[in-house]
Amino acid sequence: MQVRSLFLLLVLILVAATAEAGKNKKEKTKKDGSKCEDWRWGPCVPNSKDCGLGYREGTCKGESKKLKCKIPCNWKKKFGADCKYKFESWGGCSAQTGLKTRSGILKKALYNAQCEETVYVTKPCSSKIKSKSKGQFPPLMS
Repeated sequence: MQVRSLFLLLVLILVAATAEAGKNKKEKTKKDGSKCEDWRWGPCVPNSKDCGLGYREGTCKGESKKLKCKIPCNWKKKFGADCKYKFESWGGCSAQTGLKTRSGILKKALYNAQCEETVYVTKPCSSKIKSKSKGQFPPLMS
């Protein structure tokens, strides 16, 4: 009977210690202590050049904060890193301009960014002729 009581007491202590550790983790995640919920965030400003690591500033009722952010160096500068688009497939090559075009519809605007609903991008047509893709075979000759 004593072994069972001792085991039960040990389990209760273990559960209490785990619950206390969970509370400490939750307290650590809320570092800033700000109760403001209506933050206005500016664009991501790179530390150097026009891409890479940087920061964005936010304000709310007289408070201000800086968050780390990153602008990918291959990102389309025209759209900004805070506007995410769903793009359709590339269209055919225009013989007059030598360009392909496709459009993208706004999927998500991060940090209340001002984004265009639809954007259009172009790129030069490829001069290479693509070979047949894997898994496709030419028709059998009889």
